[in-house]
This record gives sequence, C-alpha cells and structure tokens, in this order.
Amino acid sequence: MDYYVIFMVCLCVSAGAISGVRAEDPYLFFTWNVTYGTISPTGVPQQGILINGEFPGPNINSTTNNNIVVNIFNNLDEPFLITWTGVQHRKNSWQDGVLGTNCPIPPGQNFTYRFQVKDQIGSYIYYPTTAMHRAAGGFGGLRVNSRLLIPVPYADPEDDYTVLIGDWYSKSHSTLRKFLDSGRSLARPDGVLINGKFAKGDGKDEPLFTMKPGKTYKYRVCNVGIKTSLNFRIQGHIMKLVEMEGSHTVQNTYDSLDVHVGQCFSVLVTADKEPKDYYMVASTRFTKTVITSKGIIRYTNGKGPASPDIPESPVGWAWSLNQFRTFRWNLTASAARPNPQGSYHYGSINITRTIKLVNSAGRVDGKLRYAINGVSHTDPATPMKLAEYYGVADKIFKYDTIPDRPADNVEEQKIVMQPNVVNQTFRDFVEIVFENHEKSLQSWHLDGYSFFAVAIEPGRWTPERRKSYNLLDAVSRHTIQVFPKSWAAILLTFDNAGMWNIRSESTERRYLGQQMYISVLSPARSLRDEYNIPDNTLLCGIVKDLPKPPPYTI
Repeated sequence: MDYYVIFMVCLCVSAGAISGVRAEDPYLFFTWNVTYGTISPTGVPQQGILINGEFPGPNINSTTNNNIVVNIFNNLDEPFLITWTGVQHRKNSWQDGVLGTNCPIPPGQNFTYRFQVKDQIGSYIYYPTTAMHRAAGGFGGLRVNSRLLIPVPYADPEDDYTVLIGDWYSKSHSTLRKFLDSGRSLARPDGVLINGKFAKGDGKDEPLFTMKPGKTYKYRVCNVGIKTSLNFRIQGHIMKLVEMEGSHTVQNTYDSLDVHVGQCFSVLVTADKEPKDYYMVASTRFTKTVITSKGIIRYTNGKGPASPDIPESPVGWAWSLNQFRTFRWNLTASAARPNPQGSYHYGSINITRTIKLVNSAGRVDGKLRYAINGVSHTDPATPMKLAEYYGVADKIFKYDTIPDRPADNVEEQKIVMQPNVVNQTFRDFVEIVFENHEKSLQSWHLDGYSFFAVAIEPGRWTPERRKSYNLLDAVSRHTIQVFPKSWAAILLTFDNAGMWNIRSESTERRYLGQQMYISVLSPARSLRDEYNIPDNTLLCGIVKDLPKPPPYTI
C-alpha cells in the first residue's frame, strides 16, 4: 500500500518577525489504482474490483484529526465513486463520495479525496456507491485510533485486527445490475466471506489471525455485504464489546453479535483457551437457508486443528432486538476529546421537527422499485449539491416532495420516481422515525453525522412511544436497523452544513431508490459553517461550463 505521513508546520510572519508557530495535524497520503481482476472467493472465477491489486481493499489506519488524502485512479470501464461510511466530513460534504454530492470519476481519470477525521475515533468502512460495484469489491476498513493523550477505557491490546464479513454473489456486478434493471430482485447470496475468503476446513487453510496465549486482541468486525445480516462469533471465546461506530460502549460480554449491513463493532478477545486453532464464524440471519462461513484464528503455540463443532447461531429477530437493548454508551469514557462522552445531554433538548420515513416496495412500469414515503429516488445527471452551490437547484430537483408525516397507507400508494431531497434548517434538533411495514429487516445509514439510536420497537410509531426512548445513554452511531413490522427512532442536531445521504445499506434497495438526501444550508454562506468547493472538484451535468460562484468568506 502506497502511503506516507507528513507533519506540516505553518510559520506566520509579520513585519519580518515570526509571530507564531502552528503545527498542522498529520497528513496521510494514499495512491489507489482501481482495476478489474479475476477473483474466486466462492470457488467460481468472476470479475472483481481491486484496489492496488488487493481484494478486499487496503486498510486505512489513521488517528483522530489526521488529514487523509486518497488519489483514486479509475481504471474500470465505467464511472466510479467511493464513500467513507461513518466519516462525518465536518463542513465538507464535497468529499462524501455519493452521486448526490459528487460527479463520478470517469474511466481513465483520477480524483483526489481530501478529508479530515475531525474529532472522531472508531471503526469504519469504505465502499463504492456507483452502480452495483459494491458487489464486486472495492471495499475495505478505515480505523481512527485515539490520540495518545486521550485515555481509552481498556488496556492497549496486543494487536488490532480488522474483520470484514459480508454476503457474496458469484455472479458479476454487471449481471446483478442487469437483474435489477430488468425489474427482478436479487436471490439469496451464494456465500459469506470473511476478509474475502472462507475456510474449507480441509486442514490446509491458512489462519486469518494469530494470537499469543494469555494476550488480549481487538477485533473490528464490520458487515460489508450486499443485503444480509450476519451473526458473528468466535469458537470457544467470549467477546467484550468496547466500541461501536465511533462510540465507546458499556463493556458487556457476548457469545455472538448480530452485525447488520453497514455496521461495525469492536470487541476484545483474550487468548485464554487450549492452544490450537479456532474458527471465527459468520452466518446469515433471517434467511430460509443459513449460510455459514469460517476463518481460522491460530494460537502461536497451537498444536491442533479447529473443532468441527461450530457454535450455533441464534434464531429469530426477537433475540437480535433484545441484544440491541443491551447496547449502552459509556458515559464516563473520553471520546476523541478529553471530555466524557456523556457530557452532551441529548435527552434534555427540545425536538423542533419530527420526520417519519416509511420504506416500501412496489412496481413502476412493471419493474421493482423501493421508495421512502412514496418517492423512489433517482440521481440526476448533475449532483444536487453542485446544483445548489451553482444556484441552479430549481432546474434539477424540487425540495420537500415527501411529507414529514406520510399517510398510514403510504406503502399502498403509487410510487413516484424523482430526486428525493428534504430541506432541513441548520442546527435544528430533529427526531427521525424509520417505520418498516415490510417483512424484511432494514438497515439505514446517515452520512455526515452520528445520531442517538434511542429506540427500536415492534409495531407502528406514535408520539406516545417516546416513553420508551433511552434518553440517557443511547449509543451515538451512524447506522440503525429496523426489524420487520417495527420502527426505530433517532435524535440528532443537524449542525453539519452540506447535502447528506440517508440510504438503505442494502445495495439492492439503494440502487432501486431507497435513499434520499437532507440539504442542510447555512444561511450565512460562511466558512465558519462550510468549506468552499475544492478546486479539483469534478464537474458534470449543467454546471460543467458555468462560472464558479463567489467563494464563501468568514
């Protein structure tokens, strides 16, 4: 992997004298070549998407406040974008890497992302947002370590491992896209991968990870799959949950964890068992046929193969809901700054707006589409953020085409295909309710923010259901699942100006319209609230030849 670190120092000179010295946060530089390559993760050769020849892609190992610069060369035969899921891009939605904010990188060209992991810690992922590229690879882990001066609520582990689990299709991304374009949904996956592989159990498998006896290790477990929730467990070992999507958690122990698509957990595992091989196991949840994948963890002084007895996965979604209720924010731990995580009392802030989002499936001209409040999002040729910035939004999309409170039978109404953008007042404290009337589990993500996941409950939401909210120590995170015939509620302050994507983490649902954008405009047009458009921004659509608007000022 090509990267290097630069510490930059700014010397401020006035009247011939040095008036101050300010050390900038370190820079990490990466050059990524994105190419096709033949991979066979399930034993069937297929076209994969590689980054610098790697599948999965390289890990980004950063520290709070690092500046990350990634120059991506697109050597595919179609446009390409990557998003950095969970990175908040404060004041900087220009780097978000989704089609509502960025023009995709054309074949044979490059684009350099520049963003800062400002005031963040934790475990994240990146993946492609164009077409069905996520089903071919191009994904990887992105970790943000705490600064050395900030105490972490557990002892330093012996090592720190990234575990990317996900369902997998042996058909190519282009074939899967043709299925969806023709109006079909995706069938069940062909397999489950752990870091792009699965153990065959024939005694010839190489270990994915090694552990020294008596030592404790950190595993960052992320679901990078297409559509399927997975249960993760390690044979014979308990896992202590310590972090979830950027927040330190109360350190409960678990035999297994349900990891829904797009989610990341960090656990501590101690090598305190008989020295031999053990399987880490990922198996599908809420599927008629359970698909199980294994990877080997080897004790360094191990003298035996892993037992063929695989620990069973839980059954039903009530178990998963009850597990969610055990997740708690560690109020006393420091986050990216030295102040305690619980110093922000979200439960005492008055809600200024409630938005209820109901997902649905239906057919438009005989073809399958997914919708939010009756609107199935389509990406215009001009990214909506660019249209806003250049003052031509009215030519590209309309704001607020969906109501904050949809009709009770919205899923029965005709689906409309158009850009779906909600206008949100800067700095308002908002309640968003995700209501799922379908029989399948939903996994939602919001770019640009973390939010407080205050409740997931069966049934339909009413204002009286606020009595069940956790207003003290709900985990601050960026994804939330909604079980069948259930609802989930989140609370957040929209204090990060920009155009931000709310999407289903199911790639099939996102591709077929289950996503939308929230436009958070600062009326001041000030650099205090949002950065200017970067000089290297790719332009497309109707803004390509327009003069650049006056820059923001202080």
